[in-house]
Amino acid sequence: MNRIGQGYDVHRLVEGRKLILGGVEIPHPTGLLGHSDADVLLHAVCDALLGAAALGDIGQHFPDSDPAYAGVSSLVLLRATAEKLRLAGFSVGNLDATVVAERPKLAPYLPRMRENIAQTLEIPVGRVSVKATTEEGLGFTGAGAGVAAFAVCLLEKEEKPHA
Repeated sequence: MNRIGQGYDVHRLVEGRKLILGGVEIPHPTGLLGHSDADVLLHAVCDALLGAAALGDIGQHFPDSDPAYAGVSSLVLLRATAEKLRLAGFSVGNLDATVVAERPKLAPYLPRMRENIAQTLEIPVGRVSVKATTEEGLGFTGAGAGVAAFAVCLLEKEEKPHA
């Protein structure tokens, strides 16, 4: 049995925060505002994975009201999500994600983001795609006010034969 999931996240860019995407710290004068490290890419990935398994969403499992997640690396959240999937009998077939940001240019960081996600999910890097795009000056991301991310995934689960 295969399941498809999709995820989306957005965070505002502010001064005084680090910009972390896909578990990679990227030099930039602003960073993403949030309870954890606000890694929109990994948050969208977690939501896609949880959604495909019908396990809810990132806010249910890692609420911003819980002080345990204050400032936490979203790689920790992704690792916990992967464990929830394993316990439910799912494995990740593949994952495709897109980060939407006007600045900075993300191309040099995409390979490391893919590696971080693949290592955390314990899957081959060839099953993980991470892309980046701009909105050519349009909308809140185009104005440089925030960063958004989309993710889709395929989960696989072996069906047990009926007796």
